[in-house]
Amino acid sequence: MTGERPTITRAWRGRTKRERADEYEAYNHEAGIKPLIEKALGVQTFREDRDGEAEFVTVPYWRDVESMAAFTDRDPTAIHHLPRGAEFLIELPKAVQILHPRHSHGDVGAGED
Repeated sequence: MTGERPTITRAWRGRTKRERADEYEAYNHEAGIKPLIEKALGVQTFREDRDGEAEFVTVPYWRDVESMAAFTDRDPTAIHHLPRGAEFLIELPKAVQILHPRHSHGDVGAGED
């Protein structure tokens, strides 16, 4: 993350069939994560593999609601689907979660690039 402190984050969750998880992860990174990296203060992505499916969580960190809204060009609480989302996801998410960071301890950004 940059040196600025985020005041808001927008958490998105989606599930795909386990056999398509690697393919979806690569697509999501290219089509969804890279644009966020260029605009947000920071982005974390998570993946949980389960029997038969994988869940992905994307959490971009924003300076404020206005910068988050400028990225989406609309209401930042509105859901935005990637063009091929319906091809990969078990169901299209109906909502995102807006969270306000409170405390962070240690190197929370550790992981693969």
